[in-house]
Formats: sequence, C-alpha cells, structure tokens
Amino acid sequence: MKPARPLSPRLKLVLDVGPLVLFFAAYAWFGIFAATAAFMIAVVAALLVGFMRTRRWPIMPMVSAFIVLVFGGLTLVLHDETFIKVKPTIIYVLFGTVLMVGLAFDKPLLAMVFDSVFDLTDEGWRKLAARWAAFFFALAVLNELIWRTQSTDFWVKFKLFGFVPLTFVFAALQYPLMTRYAAGRASAETNKDPSTDTAPPGRESKPVP
Repeated sequence: MKPARPLSPRLKLVLDVGPLVLFFAAYAWFGIFAATAAFMIAVVAALLVGFMRTRRWPIMPMVSAFIVLVFGGLTLVLHDETFIKVKPTIIYVLFGTVLMVGLAFDKPLLAMVFDSVFDLTDEGWRKLAARWAAFFFALAVLNELIWRTQSTDFWVKFKLFGFVPLTFVFAALQYPLMTRYAAGRASAETNKDPSTDTAPPGRESKPVP
C-alpha cells in the first residue's frame, strides 16, 4: 500500500471542480439526464482518487457524494430533473445547519474539516464557522431562486460559472480573519517579552491624558 500523501492544490482543484466541468460538458452535448449520470460517476471517481492519495475519507466530499448519488439516482429513475436541481440546496442547508449546531454546542466543526490545513485559535474557528454557515445558507437561497425562476440551461451554467467563483471569492475574503486568528501568531503575542515594550533610551513614556 502506498503511503498517504497530501493533495496538491492543483489536484484538489481538479477533484473539486472537475465533476462540475464534466457535468456542464455532458449537458451541452447530451442533455440534463446524461449530465447527471456523468456527474455521479465523476463525483465517485474524485472521492476515490482523493482516498488513494491521502488514505482518508474527507467528511464534506463524502456527504456531498452521498447526496449526489441519492438525488442523481432519483433524477434518472423518475426522469425528473427537479431532484438534481434541488441537490445543491440540500447540501448547502445541511452544511450550514451542521456548522450552526456545532457553534450552539461550542464545537466549531469546521475545525474538524480543515485542521490539517489551517491552525486557528478557538475564537477564529468559531468566527470562520459562523461566516461559512451564513454563506452556505445564502447559496441555498440563491440556488432555489435560480432553478425556480430560470431555465435549466441558465441553472447549469450558473452551477459552474456562478457558484464556483462565488465560493472562491468568499474563501479568499476569509484570509484576513485566518491571519488575525492564526494559532501561531496568538501564541507569539501571548509569550511576547514585556521588556520589549519599554520606551527607547532617553525618552520616558508619558501617561495618556
């Protein structure tokens, strides 16, 4: 058995976005039902590739794959595209709810997903989890608005060219928070030598009026 290796950023991007790209391409050529079948296969393949590389089953991709298989299967068996359109809403609401329940019980579950990548303080994890929960709920509402009011063609395009860029932009906007609450930085500030805060020689510190 090969030793576990972390996913490179490039491979992780391919595994995350690749199934959506295949879904979009299959839809353009063969329609929504063929695209649904291709998406199901691609999601399972991406999950297996990730496991062979890291030797672990990541929580969020596993849950996503399960919901894709259930709702994708319903779409194909019942020949009703509504199920595959509702699937993102279910995933976003589920993730948002899990994060909010974790915060309610003072267990920032986002740390369990990203602790191998980021090292934040407890307060940092709580704030980041609250932001992601709100973002997931917003995406759920957005998906409902789009698939109920727009054509299937528009919804398919928005899955790739709307939700994906929005997620990347939101993740990038969290960088200042993760920097501010990095565990290493907090530890350094806590252990900072008080003597380094004394006024320079020849200058006396004055009380603030």
